[in-house]
Amino acid sequence: MILVTGATGTIGRHVVELLLGRGIPVRAMTRSPERVVAADGLEVVAADFEDPASLRRAAAGVSGVMLITAPQEPTARHDIAMIDAARDAGVERVVKLSAIGTGERYAGGVIGEWHLHGKDALRDSGLGWTILRPSVFASNMLWWASAIANGAPIADTVDGARQGVVDPRDVSAAAAAALTGDGHGKAVYTLTGPEPISVGEQALVLGEVLGTDVHVETAPPPDAAWAAGIAWSRDGRNAVVTGDVARLLGRPPASFRAWAEDHRDAFRTAR
Repeated sequence: MILVTGATGTIGRHVVELLLGRGIPVRAMTRSPERVVAADGLEVVAADFEDPASLRRAAAGVSGVMLITAPQEPTARHDIAMIDAARDAGVERVVKLSAIGTGERYAGGVIGEWHLHGKDALRDSGLGWTILRPSVFASNMLWWASAIANGAPIADTVDGARQGVVDPRDVSAAAAAALTGDGHGKAVYTLTGPEPISVGEQALVLGEVLGTDVHVETAPPPDAAWAAGIAWSRDGRNAVVTGDVARLLGRPPASFRAWAEDHRDAFRTAR
């Protein structure tokens, strides 16, 4: 059985589906069990990263953990709490969802500092581990679905810089591969789409797919906590394309256009 934390999120829910589709039993960890749809082979556990006892219950009897946490202060206490519970439960491997650029120093800050400390804790844990470092998710454009539907502009916080935007379904598939396949121990995979693409170029693609004009305006970082990462991207540091998705999945990564076409209805029904 594999434990998936963040099981109702963008990556977690797809990982759950992919593992179940392969006949692998899954324990879905969430603070909101009512949000998980029942399925054969699926066990749902209510747990909270702030409650170590609940994490120990979640980790009991599983062979692997898909570790997905939300941003924390630099101590990465949620990652560390789950890693401790996994080690105590005798888990064989942990696949951690990190982010591209993690650990790089830029503009007086450290990119993805909380991921960095989580990665260090995992490497020092004695557990088998794999780290996935995806680029910007194509699905971030869904944040602007209502704005697009109402003719309002979407915000470009990276000021026209291109990034290796990745389909989150490819990230989930890579996670499933790392959780179930051999040869991924102590591996770090940087997951990107097939080409660097700017927010403006994504807007053009969306406009073509939706048959409408999609407007873009440059905007400041939404939060000071993201300032270093956004400055790093603005400087072109995230215009990166790797072959790691193809290496893990045996096929090329999906393009932003393919993702947009598959999610056309989500934009058209937004209000």
